[in-house]
Amino acid sequence: MPTGRLFRSAWARSLAHGNRSVIPLPVAPWRESRSAQALPAADTGIRMVTFELLLGLVAFCVALAMLAQRFNLPVAVPLVLGGMALAFVPGLPVIELNPELALALFLPPLLQASAYRTDWPAFKSNLRPILLLAIGAVFFSAGLVAVVAKSMVPGLPWWAAIALGAIVAPPDAVAAASVLKQFNLPRRMVVVLEGESLINDASSLVLYRFAVAAVSAGTVSYGQGALEFVGTAVGGALIGWLAGRAAMWLFAHTKDTLLDITLSLLAGFGAYLAAEAAHASGVLAAVACGLVLGRQQHAEFTARTRLELNAVWGFVEFLLASLVFMLIGLQLRGIVTRLADYDWGQLALLGLAVSATLMVSRFLWIFPTAWLPRALSKRLREADPMMPWGQLTVLSWAGMRGVVSLAVALSLPAGFPGRDIIVFLAFCAIFTTLVLQGTTLGWVLKRLQVDAPEAALAEPETAQLRADITAAARDAVKAHQGSEVATEHSQAATELVAEYEARAERSSLDGQDLESHAQKLHAQQRLRLVAIDAGRKKLADQTDQVDAESHRTLGEELDLEEQQIRRALGEQA
Repeated sequence: MPTGRLFRSAWARSLAHGNRSVIPLPVAPWRESRSAQALPAADTGIRMVTFELLLGLVAFCVALAMLAQRFNLPVAVPLVLGGMALAFVPGLPVIELNPELALALFLPPLLQASAYRTDWPAFKSNLRPILLLAIGAVFFSAGLVAVVAKSMVPGLPWWAAIALGAIVAPPDAVAAASVLKQFNLPRRMVVVLEGESLINDASSLVLYRFAVAAVSAGTVSYGQGALEFVGTAVGGALIGWLAGRAAMWLFAHTKDTLLDITLSLLAGFGAYLAAEAAHASGVLAAVACGLVLGRQQHAEFTARTRLELNAVWGFVEFLLASLVFMLIGLQLRGIVTRLADYDWGQLALLGLAVSATLMVSRFLWIFPTAWLPRALSKRLREADPMMPWGQLTVLSWAGMRGVVSLAVALSLPAGFPGRDIIVFLAFCAIFTTLVLQGTTLGWVLKRLQVDAPEAALAEPETAQLRADITAAARDAVKAHQGSEVATEHSQAATELVAEYEARAERSSLDGQDLESHAQKLHAQQRLRLVAIDAGRKKLADQTDQVDAESHRTLGEELDLEEQQIRRALGEQA
């Protein structure tokens, strides 16, 4: 089939398979509820099958995640491949992604969690390169993809080609987090990549909506589009900030850990949905909410809340991210069915061309924008030295796409020119970037010798802050020791001051070489882990000699101490 005829009757084919048996996931209502009647047996059976299918998917995600650990692969890769394999299992229902529900269910918690961990000072200091990628690279990549798609398929309207570019242009926050945590990248690179992935969806979604509106109306107002872009971004950030502040006020009046954790989960959803209802950026609202919670966590959260919050959010992130990548792979069956009448040779060529353009465009944007401003401005060269070429190459190669691209493609209105092909190309972009770039990123890092310094050597600022914290604790005990109230406990206070004096001496950097001090601290922490392991074995031997509550308390003390040490060593607790 000639490329000029590739899109003939595309909107008709997109509706040609509407009678298939499908299961929409994330789960949408199967039919209207009957509030006053019991569900028929058939309806109950369908719901049970859906529940069992979800449990099966979660179990399969766990197996694939273990496989990824075994072969040192980014977990997203086997999950997508596993979903693609499941899509063609005989007898398995076609599972279709509900776009709006998928974005509302997956994006807020995952974006909020990433923003919660974001290093805000580092984010601010790298705001210029982050915005260059999150806005500039998105528009540049979208434009190049649109040009390539239009040249290969002349019958595709320009604004439909731009909509395709907007859909596939932004790297995905979930995909970035999944892939990047496998590698020991320099801190600045991680900040730039994660910062870009947190806010680039906002710029791409504005461009996407603008393009879809242009296809429908036939005319566009560029001034209105620019105003909408600014309004959506500012409105979303403001709503997210307000939601975060409201959540912090509630945390200040609630000292129950379970309520705090529940509120933290609801805050991101509330910010996202409120922003979307106000026609602002739900993405930026969830990010802003997460940033507020992350910045204020030590002011309002109790110690127990902070510890348990990390565990709960870790579980939520794993579960949602795993299902996201699995659902991406599972969409392949529906995509193939809708494209049954197309020339697959032409489709494959188009998919390769768009995916290649997407990857090359990132190089074409990053290298000139990193070099040219510094070549023109001496002040910028001195204030913000350019990354080494190897790091820029890795930055260009780390542009994985994910669920946002696919969900937005699936949300294209029925009858949109080339809808089925655009969904197919979005899938190609996700598959190519995740599998090709995700699996080769480690090799690229080794070849270019791009890695971070060993975590055992603490930064001078960290070591100094640790010494200052110890000194502050010692001074507080000394002040309490001198008060009249503390007279009867003077002996206890004296012993505690001596303990803090010893800690302050160990933490002090005065007259010490940072590297030798860090190595000594590293050796001490390793020995403490040996001691904790011995203590845990002794505790296990005494299981029947103490009551369960005492046994649990002693175990938690050992666990918290081990977690503290492993975190200081840069290891997983």
